[in-house]
Amino acid sequence: MVLLSKPTTEQYSCIRKTPTFPTSIVPVVDLSKPGDAKTLILKACEDYGFFKVINHAVPMEAISNLESQAAEFFSLPLTQKEKAGTPNPFGYGNKNIGRNGDLGWVEYLLLTNNHDYNFIRLSSVFGPKAEQFRNVLSDYMCGVRKMACVILELMAEGLNIEEKNVFSKMMMDKESDSVFRLNHYPPYPDNFNNNGKGMIGFGEHTDPQIISLLRSNNSSGLQICLRDRSWVSVPPDQNSFFVNVGDALQVLTNGRFRSVRHRVLANGLKSRLSMIYFCGPPLSERIAPLPSLLLNGNESLYNDFTWFEYKSSAYATRLADNRLSRFERISTTSASS
Repeated sequence: MVLLSKPTTEQYSCIRKTPTFPTSIVPVVDLSKPGDAKTLILKACEDYGFFKVINHAVPMEAISNLESQAAEFFSLPLTQKEKAGTPNPFGYGNKNIGRNGDLGWVEYLLLTNNHDYNFIRLSSVFGPKAEQFRNVLSDYMCGVRKMACVILELMAEGLNIEEKNVFSKMMMDKESDSVFRLNHYPPYPDNFNNNGKGMIGFGEHTDPQIISLLRSNNSSGLQICLRDRSWVSVPPDQNSFFVNVGDALQVLTNGRFRSVRHRVLANGLKSRLSMIYFCGPPLSERIAPLPSLLLNGNESLYNDFTWFEYKSSAYATRLADNRLSRFERISTTSASS
């Protein structure tokens, strides 16, 4: 049953048919082989800002349990889901993405790292089953955070940074501003013919955080933008995780890693359910290029800022805006020429 309202013109993409990212060239990182993994992660972050992780050690039982709970939530009547509260910032959202007019063929549940807070929010939705949801969510997030630590520390090793936990400690800090999101893209109605155009599920954007860890059911829709500005579709893989470089990591690496621009197209055949963990630093954390990456006369490309400042700025823009542009620094070389 489709619960979203009638699609609008803005929710259609006027982009021609998008080629599929050849499975053979999707960057694949096997976490069971850390020696190879750090090299592959380095190249993937430099070339795409995106890669797939296999042998991730997140228990498949934790994944399937949460997916089942999420499917149960999104199958509830709209009035019941709305008891989770409006996403300000945490809660249930339907079609409206953010506060700046962005629309998508999507409904979502945005949650925090604080499981007690989530429990209170969802008690009115699930009733006696809220405790079960909290436990399932906790198991999943615990597994994903462990995987994130491994990935972030391999990134540091690949960059030859002596402080191995330079990235992971931000996410593991007790004040970490990491968030978790469940997205549901239902099939759009049969009576809407897209005439070869794609229905925008979630518009193009970069993620503001350090990295984001995405897992979805076996349904297509994810697309990434390459350096030549062409869009390619990513083949689904429900047994693996996809990792996106975020804006904060782009700054921390002084542009060596690039945050990946991506989007999701919905379709009329099959619903898509995705679960995304966004690894964020504490609100007070200062984000600036790491000193060890500014050797040999390399200048900082960015003015430093706190995560709170960047987050506030980013969420005051439209999805497709270049959120980092206002923090970019004009080099002395460029200014004097």
